[in-house]
Amino acid sequence: MWHSGLLAALVALPFVGAVLAALLSSNARNAEAWLAGTVALGGLIITASAYPSVVDGGVVRHTIEWVPALGLSVSLRMDGFAWLFSMLITGIGLLVVIYARYYMSPKDPVARFYAFFLAFMGAMLGLVVSGNLILLAVFWELTSIFSFLLIGYWHHNQAARDGARMALTITGTGGLCLLAGMVLLGHIAGSYDLDVVLASGDLIRAHDLYLPTLLLILLGALTKSAQFPFHFWLPNAMAAPTPVSAYLHSATMVKAGVFLLTRFWPVLSGTPEWFAIVGLAGMTTLLLGAYFAIFQQDLKGLLAYSTISHLGLITTLLSFGSPLALVAAIFHMMNHATFKASLFMAAGIIDHEAGTRDMRKLGGLFHAMPITATLAMVASAAMAGVPLLNGFLSKEMFFAEALAEHQDTLLDGVAPYVATLAGAFAVTYSIRFIHNVFFGPRPADLPHEPHEPPQWMRRPVELLVILCVIVGIIPGIAVGAFLETAAVSVLGDNTPQYGLYLWHGFNIPLLMSVIALVAGLLLYWQLKTYLRTSEEGPPYFRRLRGQRIFERILVTVSWRWARALEAALATRRLQPQLRIFVALAVLAGVWAMWGAGDRWPEFTARGLDPVLGVLWAIGAFCAVAAAYQAKFHRLAAVILMSGTGLILCVSFVWFSAPDLAVTQLLVEIVTTVLILLGLRWLPKRDEEIYEGVDTKTRLRRHRDFAIAVAAGVGVAILALLVMLTPLPPTVGDFYLEHAYSEGGGTNVVNVILVDFRAFDTLGEIVVLAAVALTIYALLRRFRPAEDTSELPYQQRDQNEFDDARMDREVGETVKDYLLVPSVIMRWMFPVITLLAAYLFLRGHDLPGGGFAAGVAMAIAFLLQYLAGGTRWVEERLRILPVRWIGFGLMVALLTGMSSFLFGYPFLTTYFQYTEIPFVGEMPTASALLFDLGIFSLVVGAIVLMLVAIAHQSLRMKRGKAPRQTSEGGQS
Repeated sequence: MWHSGLLAALVALPFVGAVLAALLSSNARNAEAWLAGTVALGGLIITASAYPSVVDGGVVRHTIEWVPALGLSVSLRMDGFAWLFSMLITGIGLLVVIYARYYMSPKDPVARFYAFFLAFMGAMLGLVVSGNLILLAVFWELTSIFSFLLIGYWHHNQAARDGARMALTITGTGGLCLLAGMVLLGHIAGSYDLDVVLASGDLIRAHDLYLPTLLLILLGALTKSAQFPFHFWLPNAMAAPTPVSAYLHSATMVKAGVFLLTRFWPVLSGTPEWFAIVGLAGMTTLLLGAYFAIFQQDLKGLLAYSTISHLGLITTLLSFGSPLALVAAIFHMMNHATFKASLFMAAGIIDHEAGTRDMRKLGGLFHAMPITATLAMVASAAMAGVPLLNGFLSKEMFFAEALAEHQDTLLDGVAPYVATLAGAFAVTYSIRFIHNVFFGPRPADLPHEPHEPPQWMRRPVELLVILCVIVGIIPGIAVGAFLETAAVSVLGDNTPQYGLYLWHGFNIPLLMSVIALVAGLLLYWQLKTYLRTSEEGPPYFRRLRGQRIFERILVTVSWRWARALEAALATRRLQPQLRIFVALAVLAGVWAMWGAGDRWPEFTARGLDPVLGVLWAIGAFCAVAAAYQAKFHRLAAVILMSGTGLILCVSFVWFSAPDLAVTQLLVEIVTTVLILLGLRWLPKRDEEIYEGVDTKTRLRRHRDFAIAVAAGVGVAILALLVMLTPLPPTVGDFYLEHAYSEGGGTNVVNVILVDFRAFDTLGEIVVLAAVALTIYALLRRFRPAEDTSELPYQQRDQNEFDDARMDREVGETVKDYLLVPSVIMRWMFPVITLLAAYLFLRGHDLPGGGFAAGVAMAIAFLLQYLAGGTRWVEERLRILPVRWIGFGLMVALLTGMSSFLFGYPFLTTYFQYTEIPFVGEMPTASALLFDLGIFSLVVGAIVLMLVAIAHQSLRMKRGKAPRQTSEGGQS
């Protein structure tokens, strides 16, 4: 039996390859190609080896528990349909990698290309083998992100940037709708497990939420597969490199939508709503895509619209609700992947060797590149549905299903005519591709002298074209078993009897094919002069340009509506924004509390210690006074807020919460110093200014003060009500009882943080890292206000003192009033470092832990900056806070993921006590490593913020005039 763990390896392998590719040199073309090719080949071998396990409806599952209590898991599931798509993704991916090695220019940053390409491959593999609805939605969005990066790969090109932005906007919006639909689908089925959902078809179709669920899922699928009216993003994505286009159009991005429709066909299809929405979108896309393809002048533009049309064909088949139509849809997905990948590669060869893709400038290339021309002609014939090629067989199945009656509606009646007309259009644009490029007079002004490409650049096209011919001649032998395996995995016992034969006799579908071939040939004959010379675009639809409509919608939403809403409700000033936000929060709280007045607990002052009451009164006074003084007396406000923080610290000690007290005290020290450093660079304000302001300004200040007091009092009342509400035995009792037996520590608070609720802690440190990086990014471009350039005499003397220590030729004697305190602060560095280590090591059993230790260690660095100055510290210490942050995140994540190796959920803790010589018995829980990650990240985040603020002084000095020394020289 095939080992299910290989499923995880199949998905993880491309992502690992992407990381390795990103680390290689940007000009290592051969190394990058070998790496990407090895990854794709490895994925292909893993997938192919799984075939015996998925035949006859077999399913391979592999589950990695993530948050079992919430039903979240990394659940992977491969059946015959997922196997078929995985083969397409890895197989065509391998061919595209070989092709890209010769297509990409040596000047291109190939490391970035292959990194994005492999990550995109991994996202697609994750999507098709997802066994959980939420995981499927996650990989769905990853495909949008990585396709955005691939489409915009040549970001110096405006068309590439616009195409990437449009693709991300459309497919990303559809992805959000899909996520909502998946949540509803899981709610209806009672589980997010795909197997449970696929077995709940009758329940889902009969549910009241079926229609909104269907609409949301269809929005995700139709946007991804570029179905009308969302089709316009796909032609604009042609600014991507041709290997990207070949991969996106054949086996990946655009196929994700029809894959999703097929995957959920058993539970969502068969209703009038399904047929009406999917059928109308499919038939419209089928017809419009083929019509627009005829009039494109760019080779890739023609192929892009033909892709849209063929995706419309697949969508139309899926709308019928017939099992045989679903088999035909899967068959055409396979056929389309082969001939469309080969055509895009051929178009890339033509562009690469001739220097243009404009069909008005091309012609007569058959004599210069006969092998490429032959391959392209065969692939174009397969696209047109010519007999003896694979496209003909699936097109015949489509015609047969279009003739059948499914819902007895107008769509059913027009389906055969739409199918025949679209088939004629397909013949027209296929003949145009062949005739305009390879026949006729050879142009003399081509940018390059055309010739055959390197043989290995052509090999992938040759292999794909051979597959088109083999499948067209002996379909049952070539792909019959694979198609049946995929169909049985979706349909199960409802799989119909069908046969793949080259000749089905004289019948109506054959007559429709003959009509389409003849009509398409006659249509091209009538239009060939117009197509060679016209620049006006498709007749009757010249004004229907999706890109223009999209841009107008963006302008309307982001400029007119958003600006009008901003003018009515918002302002660019921070103070009014905070006022509105806090006032709305107060009103919402009053509204909620007003309606719950009869359920308020009885409040009595009984048992309140008078000393504690006095302390709280002092703390409240400090908070209110700080809010009142914050406008003009910032230093006084900071001091008063520190008083409130100290009272809170004492309160934690009072209620026997030493962990919280230690953390509060350390955080209070850090935030106070950082705020003081930041206040240094704000414009000065004086009470004298306030004395001269008008009455309106005074009233506004009093109003803001009243809102702040109301918000503070409201939060205090809410907290008091929560604490006074009688509750049954709470979760806290569970933690107290199980902290030691299951977490291996007697410090319940720290065990909760690094064990029971470690996932919350992981999220919190990620937020802390994001905040630190954001502050650093903002302050990098900040320049101090002009009125802060003149320093107070104390700080001016200290700066001169620092300069004198670093620059010995400065001869003036400076005041050294901070000499003793600075020396003491430097001596404190090893002492505080030892304290941080002590807090870290004792945290699992006694008050302390990684967060408190990290803040303490940051204080040690902070004191060095205060004592020695920015230059002095950074000449002697290489702190590199961003690396501390990265190391902390990596350690925390790897600690959590290591539990996967032993079959346990994410962040499961292992603990034991180890006897260490000369030290004694030490707790050695794996949570200690998680705590180490917290420690490293906290140190890095705080020091990064400190560095961002401290460097303002260096920027200020660079902008000032040179200072004169006592000898008249310049310093």
